[in-house]
Amino acid sequence: MTPPPPQPPPPGSNPASDSATDPRPGPGPLVVLFGATAGAMGPDLGSDETDLILLVWQVVEPRSRQVGTLHKSLVRAEAAALSPQCREASGLSADSLARAEPLDKVLQQFSQLVSGDVALLGGGPYMLCTDGQQLLRQVLHPEASRKNLVLPDTFFSFYDLRREFHVQHPSACPARELTVATMAQDLGLETDATEDDFGVWEVKTMVAVILHLLEGPSGQLFSKAEVVKQKYETGPCSKADVVDSETVVRARGLPWQSSDQDVARFFKGLNIARGGVALCLNAQGRRNGEALIRFVDSEQRDLALQRHKHHMGVRYIEVYKATGEEFVKIAGGTSLEVARFLSREDQVILRLRGLPFSAGPADVLGFLGPECPVTGGADGLLFVRHPDGRPTGDAFALFACEELAQAALRRHKGILGKRYIELFRSTAAEVQQVLNRYASSPLLPTLTAPLLPIPFPLAAGTGRDCVRLRGLPYTATIEDILSFLGDAAADIRPHGVHMVLNQQGRPSGDAFIQMTSAERALAAAQRCHKKVMKERYVEVVPCSTEEMSRVLMGGTLGRSGLSPPPCKLPCHPNTHSH
Repeated sequence: MTPPPPQPPPPGSNPASDSATDPRPGPGPLVVLFGATAGAMGPDLGSDETDLILLVWQVVEPRSRQVGTLHKSLVRAEAAALSPQCREASGLSADSLARAEPLDKVLQQFSQLVSGDVALLGGGPYMLCTDGQQLLRQVLHPEASRKNLVLPDTFFSFYDLRREFHVQHPSACPARELTVATMAQDLGLETDATEDDFGVWEVKTMVAVILHLLEGPSGQLFSKAEVVKQKYETGPCSKADVVDSETVVRARGLPWQSSDQDVARFFKGLNIARGGVALCLNAQGRRNGEALIRFVDSEQRDLALQRHKHHMGVRYIEVYKATGEEFVKIAGGTSLEVARFLSREDQVILRLRGLPFSAGPADVLGFLGPECPVTGGADGLLFVRHPDGRPTGDAFALFACEELAQAALRRHKGILGKRYIELFRSTAAEVQQVLNRYASSPLLPTLTAPLLPIPFPLAAGTGRDCVRLRGLPYTATIEDILSFLGDAAADIRPHGVHMVLNQQGRPSGDAFIQMTSAERALAAAQRCHKKVMKERYVEVVPCSTEEMSRVLMGGTLGRSGLSPPPCKLPCHPNTHSH
């Protein structure tokens, strides 16, 4: 009875895992892969964020030295504006790319054709082999992420032919500086690029280099694959850690609501060290649009620098070199309490801001509700306190998975007691920063009121970084004000909403909002002045912190000017602050 033909392996199988049962020495089948984008080429491939337009590949069976069919596929480019360099080198036109298949279809065809070719050459688990790191790390993974495509597992491990060449020829130039042409030249291989289409010469030459290398002493050849991390791993950092400055970058221009996972997605394809995303905070404890990112080695860091001015949504992100000392200063911590809190692995961290000072674990757990349980209950909560033990209104919570964290985030700006609570995705580094900030800050006096405490003294100043709302409906709540302000609500300082009450403790129809800057206050006033809230138009005008403070302490602010309060300290506070 004739045995059935060998079945192709599942994509992404690891040859190392099956080598012990394979009687033939050497690596399994190699899929030699070349690709090009509509823009930059060579060492700059992927640096200009242009779409992939071409894949060329061929299967090599190293043990039998057999070679499969060479395949070439064009990829439809959504913005097929070929750079002059690419147009000259490839001979392709925008029309030919417009008729090509989209990337997801090309990848499906790739997997099917590779499996068929591998089966014809004897089967076995296969591995990709590319010329350098750029094609997979800088092109395929970022583009798949932008287009919400799920890459097969086989694209998360590969051999870098430059490094494999350097194993047998260590006297050659550094692996990063090698090219297909220089490798062929060093081996004395005769090649003629004029006879082949764009991409075909590169693959044929790579195959010839591989076959030549296999004739020599194999040693460690094709024994250690490059790996692309599939998931960013969170984790703590200690002040005692030593971080290599050649592995750290600073990213600027991040959207304020960006999480560590968003930053990791921006650097998709590159391996970030465990706990290597540190979001930076400003003096008010809010994120300032910057992050420090630590990679596993200097090569990953150098590839990250090539993503300077790549986009996160509609914003472009600037990427610069940074130092290990800067990373440790932001991300490092010394608190045993924080270390214990962060010792649970694979947890999603959320930050809760604006909690009532009297809130305890039971209150927070009740606010979040049973549909989004905190890991370990009260043990999964970390309350931030001043050095003297007073609460700050900040806390962090751990969740076992992304789905539970997303459920909790739906409670953003929900009400606990008489306060609205802000919820954000957070990181281990942010936990350290917030704790370090309060641990090193001097004790500040607080003003108290019967309804709600003002969590900080109102600093005097003439800068018009506040807005006054006049004519509010008496039933207006903080939620109504946040909705009324719309996008401008993102620029409110922590605890910066102050409802003004009359002498009887009832709403007066006025409120003051502290913004992050005078420019933001003016923008909010221009955008929202005389907008309607519950059938009433509301006046929104800039004012200074001093003017706001005088009113909140009992004075009045009319159209004709400012009247002082009846005394320096209010006997009957007339503010409802948050």
